[in-house]
Amino acid sequence: MFSCVPLFNRHVELLDKRQCNLNHVPEEVVRYTRSLEVLLLDSNHIKEISKHVFRLHKLRRLALSDNEIYKVPADISNLSELEDLDLSKNDIQEIPDSIKQCRNLLYVDLSSNPINRLPECVFQLGRLTSLGLNDISMTNLPTDIGKLTNLEALEARENLLRSLPASIEQLKNLKRLDIGSNEFETLPLEIGQLENLQELYVDCNDLECLPKEITFLKKLQSLDVSENKILSFPDDMGELVSLSDLTASQNCVEVLPHSIGRLKKLTILKIDKNRLVALTPAIGSCTSLCELVLTENLLT
Repeated sequence: MFSCVPLFNRHVELLDKRQCNLNHVPEEVVRYTRSLEVLLLDSNHIKEISKHVFRLHKLRRLALSDNEIYKVPADISNLSELEDLDLSKNDIQEIPDSIKQCRNLLYVDLSSNPINRLPECVFQLGRLTSLGLNDISMTNLPTDIGKLTNLEALEARENLLRSLPASIEQLKNLKRLDIGSNEFETLPLEIGQLENLQELYVDCNDLECLPKEITFLKKLQSLDVSENKILSFPDDMGELVSLSDLTASQNCVEVLPHSIGRLKKLTILKIDKNRLVALTPAIGSCTSLCELVLTENLLT
């Protein structure tokens, strides 16, 4: 008697078809509707998300970055177990309202799409811990961003932002904020309320100063303010007791505050291409400093 041998494995949990020159989602995914949890289709030429994908009811991760997708079907709401959705580097103009039904989403990346305006449904994804909004020609961050209270990482580089909503202060769990390469002239005072922030990137903007409230960020480890127009730092910079990496290249700083000597964890200080005429002796108290870059200043 012959035993029945399956022609294919119906219990595949991961399917990796990245960089396979695909023009469409492989039909083989329909074989794994009861088992597939991870589907990786990055860097292909896929234009449409086929209906087969929305039958993968156990899918937790869907990666479609760097394709030619122009539309996200409303059927995405069928993926109720989805936790990680990467749609970056496509041609998507709108996000369907039905995405709010994907209540288990933790990570969403919409970067490098011609979206322009974020729909309200994105801010109903209350479990989100990471949101990527880089390079989407966004002119303002909606006030509703404050609803994403579990957010730990917010990336909004390379947009047209001039301000942040006051509701940003509600993101108490935020650890990483990247708003580099925008059009900020000032930072909101509310930024000082982000008590768990560890990384702040505001490089390549039009800032002339930093609010004193930034010194309230006791857990801040990395601060990048390079390529702005900053004239001076807050006098209380020494209050940033966890700071280990300060990059301030290409600004207009003439003097460092004496309090910088209290930054005992500072290991990297890059302040090249500024207008420093002298270096405060307090820098000698930064006992962990390993890398100090001072080139192209007015030091004598």
